[in-house]
Amino acid sequence: MSALGNGDIGGAASSFGLEQGVMWMLAFQAGDCASFAHIVEEYRRPVVSHVYRLVRDLAIAEELAQEVFIRVYRTKDYQPTAKFRSWLFRIATNLALNWLRDHRHEACHQRLDHPAIPASRRDPRTRTPNIEQALLRDARLAEVRNAIQQLAENHRVAVCMHKYDELDYQEMALALNCSVPAVKSLLFRAYEKLRKRLAHLDPMTQPSHD
Repeated sequence: MSALGNGDIGGAASSFGLEQGVMWMLAFQAGDCASFAHIVEEYRRPVVSHVYRLVRDLAIAEELAQEVFIRVYRTKDYQPTAKFRSWLFRIATNLALNWLRDHRHEACHQRLDHPAIPASRRDPRTRTPNIEQALLRDARLAEVRNAIQQLAENHRVAVCMHKYDELDYQEMALALNCSVPAVKSLLFRAYEKLRKRLAHLDPMTQPSHD
């Protein structure tokens, strides 16, 4: 374990706006085991959600998320050279993509057998008394999710990080190990492909019947 003192930990994390994840990780490596529990409690749900959007299977997402935290626990040379969330999501993304490459047929089969839960069932607050509107909304969301799944691997990961995980460009660049301009270019191409694939959902693109 590192011999960092509290002052050293604070100084090392100060350049990251005293990001709590960095503080916990440095404290954990300094011997504070309770800090690892804080990391798991704080980041487990976002990690599971991120991995699920890539593999589309909750059981696999939870299994891979567990592996993410095992790797965090076993890390001996952590250095706060990036935001903690970016570092964590990079581990999660790599594990998810490796799983997809090793289980391409299985992943496709799982997505067909286990369709996503409709939004109206996931969040009761979004329910509407108009059942036709609810069904239409769920159908549109399903089309969007399917279009995202059809994107090239790097485009799909970028969209999930940007749209669902709400990472900023810098965080995405760190997680994807590329430059900020490369991230912007990646997102531009990805959203352009989605715009074309989902053009039929935009009422402005529909032919007039007047």
